[in-house]
Amino acid sequence: VQLQASGGGLVQAGGSLRLSCTASGNTLSDYAMSWFRQSPGEEREFVAYINSNGGVTYYVDSVKGRFTISRDNNKNTLYLHMATLKPEDTAVYYCAARPKYESYFYTNADRQIQAYDYWGQGTLVTVSS
Repeated sequence: VQLQASGGGLVQAGGSLRLSCTASGNTLSDYAMSWFRQSPGEEREFVAYINSNGGVTYYVDSVKGRFTISRDNNKNTLYLHMATLKPEDTAVYYCAARPKYESYFYTNADRQIQAYDYWGQGTLVTVSS
């Protein structure tokens, strides 16, 4: 599967953005999906997870209550709605996929970069103070 992330941009603190990740080459419903992000000089970190049918989600503590991960398998698209953005949310955001048979429900393995076989190219989110 090929993943294409989009929707990043410059936004003021307190604002909102919606990121999209469109899949091609295979149906998105075959995959559990996650968003990761990487700030300059930092390691890539897990942000949010959603299982293949959208029934299970999980968030890193720093974004709980502000970010919402969702998916539309009919449109082969994953989303990340980000609200109440903070300057520390500034990063390149990546979508990632792993086969659904490896992850029907969230486990700590889903936070690991090496668990994911497929990655989008990243989209830059910049939050100004």
